[in-house]
Amino acid sequence: MNVEFLEALQDLEREKNISKEILIEAIEAALISAYKKNFGSLQNVRVHIDRASGEFKVYSRKNVVDNVVDSRLEISLEEAKTIDPRYQIDDIIEFEVTPRNFGRIAAQTAKQVVVQRIREAERGMIYEEFSNREGDIVSGIVQRMENKNIFVDLGRVEALLAPSEQMTGESYRHGDRIKAYIVEVKKTTKGPQVMISRTHPGLLKRLFELEVPEIHDGTVELKAASREAGARSKIAVYSRDENVDPVGACVGPKGMRVQAIVTELRGEKIDIVKWNEDPARFVANALSPAKVISVDIIEDEKVARVIVPDYQLSLAIGKEGQNARLAAKLTGWKIDIKSESQAKSLQILPSTYDEQGNYENYELDYEYPEDTVEEVENYDASYDEDYDYDADYEEVNSEYDENYDESYEKTNENDADYEAEDDQKS
Repeated sequence: MNVEFLEALQDLEREKNISKEILIEAIEAALISAYKKNFGSLQNVRVHIDRASGEFKVYSRKNVVDNVVDSRLEISLEEAKTIDPRYQIDDIIEFEVTPRNFGRIAAQTAKQVVVQRIREAERGMIYEEFSNREGDIVSGIVQRMENKNIFVDLGRVEALLAPSEQMTGESYRHGDRIKAYIVEVKKTTKGPQVMISRTHPGLLKRLFELEVPEIHDGTVELKAASREAGARSKIAVYSRDENVDPVGACVGPKGMRVQAIVTELRGEKIDIVKWNEDPARFVANALSPAKVISVDIIEDEKVARVIVPDYQLSLAIGKEGQNARLAAKLTGWKIDIKSESQAKSLQILPSTYDEQGNYENYELDYEYPEDTVEEVENYDASYDEDYDYDADYEEVNSEYDENYDESYEKTNENDADYEAEDDQKS
């Protein structure tokens, strides 16, 4: 029986991933509870299980005192000295009281305690495992939905994806495999609760670490990230090695690396810019794909005043201010964007201009992909066509003048006829 007992402990250790020592301690506590229930709850007992043979023994513990009040807990000094002359007051003497059998009720009590201790130990191990993984990325399978809360199976525990942490427009179906970011791990009465997120900027960072080996090995460092989940994101990267292009490393051959992340985030657009220790240049890079004329940094107010060409103003601000908002989050600076004409009317001089007083465009560290360059050039060209007010004005004026001359001549002819008729009447 003892051999079978040890084998059962080994099986539990493999199945539950709980150490054998924890299981034995749980069984010892269960036997103490069972003994007290069967043989007196006031007794002070200790249970010892031999780790090699599996045999267990129960010891009753008594304090050495002068006057005995409760014989179940105390023993007189004289009686103690008959056992061993070295005993003194306040010493503890143990007597073996191992029973032949515990009985059915005691055995059931022991079983409940063992199961409860194993469950607590399992929950404790799960909590320790996932609490150490806060800020990490996990992969799980969607199990069910309750009140817009999504429960994701992570293997040993179910994680909760709250509505506020779900991407806008993203649908979750049973059996879908998703990646998420561990935000927090809580201890509850039902065990550890893992809170995950699909909208946290940390998810973007961890996905790039998985896809880009240069970030994982430390060659390329991801300095900052800003995100509006489901719509658009920006990340700033920096290379410790001058021979490694951080933007190119993140984009990957033919854009494969960044495309894999875009697919995981359900089509979310990602801007990759080069980080720079100069705040002005970093702000200019962060506003890409817009072209920037100059950036003035106001340290006291933590404000960056940016001047852009007139036709680039809407591109710099972005749809509903999205580009400027993401750039501000990325850099940590408040960004005030003015067009070139606005800057001239307000007499705002940029910090970078040449001897003739003309603005010098920033040479951005970010090299645009071909499709982005074509898109910007097409945008500029279409804007210029609409913006050529002088040509349109001359053409409209010339047509207006011709029409006006013709109508004027007809009016004069009509007037002359009217005067002749008047003369005849008179």
